[in-house]
Amino acid sequence: MTVPPRSNAPPAPAECDRIAGILAQIACEAGAILRRFEQGECRHRLKEDGSPTSQADLAAEEHILASLARTWPEIAVVAEETASTAPAAALFFLVDPLDGTRDFLRGIGEYSVNIALVAGRRPVAAALAAPALGRVWSAGERAVEAPIRDGRPGEAAEIRARPAPAAGLTALTSRSHGEAADETCLAALPVHERRPTSSALKFGLIACGEGDLYVRCGPTMEWDTAAGDHIVTRAGGCVVGPDGQPLAYGRQDRHYRNGPFATLGDCALAGRLALPGVEAAGLPIA
Repeated sequence: MTVPPRSNAPPAPAECDRIAGILAQIACEAGAILRRFEQGECRHRLKEDGSPTSQADLAAEEHILASLARTWPEIAVVAEETASTAPAAALFFLVDPLDGTRDFLRGIGEYSVNIALVAGRRPVAAALAAPALGRVWSAGERAVEAPIRDGRPGEAAEIRARPAPAAGLTALTSRSHGEAADETCLAALPVHERRPTSSALKFGLIACGEGDLYVRCGPTMEWDTAAGDHIVTRAGGCVVGPDGQPLAYGRQDRHYRNGPFATLGDCALAGRLALPGVEAAGLPIA
């Protein structure tokens, strides 16, 4: 039986894999809810920032929050739809119940469910489910992938990011977003192929060696990246900001906004990047 971490104490390393397994189960259950909306009517609207939200987002988030509360009632949660301004803590969850809502509403199956447990500014356990693709990635101390079967994770296998291929890199690019700065960064690297891919699915594909690079200089939120960041990192890759260091989470002073970042399967490429500084994104430097 998994022992929940206390409200301010990070879990022991041996416990992180078990926590990740529970998060994968919760993410798959939320994914089953999304699949029902995907196959039927789904009312939606635009939020103040112009991004869409829908019945599906809200229903999946309700399930995730209830599941987390049952297992870890003392752990704070910051979640995109209903708890996006909640205060972080020394130990807290970051939740995106439906990353890629725009493409979900268009019938593109490349959306994801993202859940991460953060301790001391960094994720320590995470799950990222792609319900329409039948795949779920998770990581505690080790990164694994499993098929989704009947709304549950199947047998998991360990995954590793791949070294930079001699033939050139496969860059995963956004279907809905793009910045000139993204292309400037990609131009500094030997990119052989650009593969349009929606949502945090990019992190899962890099973690299992199906892609090499994802650069994002435009705005994202912490719940968009925390789960994928941890999975890529535990698979041997890295996610770095303009200073070449890992991203920090729980930045309520930034309203949980990320600065520019790059996700790399081969960390040796990090020194060749020239990401714009966080000030370019209108974020405080400190």
